[in-house]
Amino acid sequence: MSELITAELVDLDLSAETKDAAARSLAERMAASGRVTDLEGFLADVAAREAQMPTGLDGGIGIPHCRSTHVTEPTLAFGRSASGIDFGAPDGPADLIFLIAAPAGGDADHLSILSTLARHLMDGEFTGALRSATEPGRAASLIRGDAPEAAEAGAADATGADATGADQAGAGEAAEEPTTAAAEATPPGTAEPSTPPAAEPAAPEPAAQPAAPFRIVAITSCPTGIAHTYMAAESLEKAGTAAGVEVFVETQGSAGFKRLDPQLVADADGVIFAHDVEVRDKERFAGKPIVDVGVKAGINRPAELIAEVRQKAARGEVSAPARPTAPMDKGAGATDSYATRLRKWLMTGVSYMVPFVAAGGLLIALAFAIGGYTINKAPSVADHFVWTEATSWAALLFQIGGVAFGFLVPVLAGFIAYGMADRPGLVPGFVGGAIALTINAGFLGGLIAGLIAGAVVMAIQRVSIPPVLRGIMPVVVIPLISSVIVGFLMFLVVGKPIAALQKGLTDWLSGLSGANAIILGAILGLMMCFDLGGPLNKVAYAFAVGGLANPNEGSLKVMAAVMAAGMVPPLAMALATTVRGRLFTKAERENGKAAWVLGASFITEGAIPFAAADPLRVIPSAMAGGAVTGALSMAFGCTLRAPHGGIFVVPLIGQPLLYLLAIAIGTCVSAALVILLKGLRGASAGSPADTPASDASGVTVAA
Repeated sequence: MSELITAELVDLDLSAETKDAAARSLAERMAASGRVTDLEGFLADVAAREAQMPTGLDGGIGIPHCRSTHVTEPTLAFGRSASGIDFGAPDGPADLIFLIAAPAGGDADHLSILSTLARHLMDGEFTGALRSATEPGRAASLIRGDAPEAAEAGAADATGADATGADQAGAGEAAEEPTTAAAEATPPGTAEPSTPPAAEPAAPEPAAQPAAPFRIVAITSCPTGIAHTYMAAESLEKAGTAAGVEVFVETQGSAGFKRLDPQLVADADGVIFAHDVEVRDKERFAGKPIVDVGVKAGINRPAELIAEVRQKAARGEVSAPARPTAPMDKGAGATDSYATRLRKWLMTGVSYMVPFVAAGGLLIALAFAIGGYTINKAPSVADHFVWTEATSWAALLFQIGGVAFGFLVPVLAGFIAYGMADRPGLVPGFVGGAIALTINAGFLGGLIAGLIAGAVVMAIQRVSIPPVLRGIMPVVVIPLISSVIVGFLMFLVVGKPIAALQKGLTDWLSGLSGANAIILGAILGLMMCFDLGGPLNKVAYAFAVGGLANPNEGSLKVMAAVMAAGMVPPLAMALATTVRGRLFTKAERENGKAAWVLGASFITEGAIPFAAADPLRVIPSAMAGGAVTGALSMAFGCTLRAPHGGIFVVPLIGQPLLYLLAIAIGTCVSAALVILLKGLRGASAGSPADTPASDASGVTVAA
């Protein structure tokens, strides 16, 4: 493993005027050293991180950083600007710029080195030495913390001053702490000094017991978990030492996190959350005084936070007791709208449903391929099974698949409720989903049952319960009461209207023909390609799969159109990188090879790397091709009984040749559009892809 920073990665005369230019200048050094494989892709990741929150810090420091798939090993580049560069810090421009690059899934050892650097940035002597450094090698050595360099007392680099300052600061702290302890330990009226040494030792010992320091536990975290996380921790710890307070910090960073000792949390007098992502296992701190702020507040005003939590403790202000947090709400912000949370809840149910759909649907499709479409009339294999007959094996596959497929609605309902109310929502959710099947409310019934079950459990959890009953609430009381309420509502109130609506939808699908079918196919194609496996894609897919529970001609056409459209984006990107590879980076050309297989297997997510790098050109192109494919599939009357499989289930497709033709046409449309749009960009002056720096990643683009 190479060193984290070398002299070649240091620019002591950084001439950039903007943060983007500074990042590019330092990133070019990384690319030249072979540590960044795709300059433009890496800079896009840096910009995306910067868009989340400015990376400027008080004290003239800019610390742009990100984790990226285009980074080969953990790397740090350093630049020093004479005029200063605005990184969004409250106190003005930064003259010390650190660009930190961590590979996606970077190893914990190097990430801990990055965290150590972040802590050093809170040390004025360290930053002063960097401002005084005259040679790149010296600056790199200081950042690495090399022992020989640290010991060297060169006046030009102010290391002697650093050591002296550190010693003086340490002495000051050491002198201040006994004074504070003595002031707290000495009762009023005993200020007179005692001359005899024998009489002194007995007095401090009994008085030292009540002088236990105020104890704070803290959590720090930022979106990337590389820099701000550890800088906030260092800042809080230093401020705690200065205030005579014990501060213990749990850094929830990229290198993982080690939980604070449970006894330490239990004994804590107060809690500080300095975070920009959700605190993990937050319920550990319930019932204590809590100050909850962003991670930058932990860096910039730690003393205020410590004073605030002490004041809350003095007033007896504590947080509410722990209440179960739904899995899909654990990452939710306080400002998330109800629509956002609803989408997350529904996606929870769909994500758990999809494996049942894939397993059951493909088994059913395979049974049809072996035994024909009449295999659904075969007797139970438990009563009749002939080992040497293919039809018996086909019947076995069909019946196993039917059982797996039968879990579709209950699992959907159960895990929607789980996403809303955690484990207590599972029982009423599954019960409501099973009732939806019983009354023929189908897929829509499962959606409604899951939402009702989650809402009922959430309402029960808000009721104040005597402590003696809390132990049996999640095991007995909540499942019992919620199941009764959900069952009553599904059987007697909302179930029948939903069943009628489901029947109407089924009849409408079965009667689809002509222009209506084509329009529906185009809409589903747009939905499948808009977010490439995201929520809208999942809604379209779930709509199609729901129709397979009670298949008819219309629902089979919908399933065919959805799968065909979902195959287009990755296939189109693969074709585009093959036809006009010079318009794409080296990494994208490699991704294009894999996209052939992903697209053919109906894995729409294969186009995500292309969309992430160039969304304004890739996504509209993909949507256009998907709409064309969905419309053509409907127009050709193609049908599909399998919910997944791509080209591997072509034998089960009605009108297979026309189906493949629809996919081919849509793929060509998308590929042509993305080539056209990227070509227009390539022809424009100043395009990032046309700069000489792109040669570092092996990309050659004609001007």
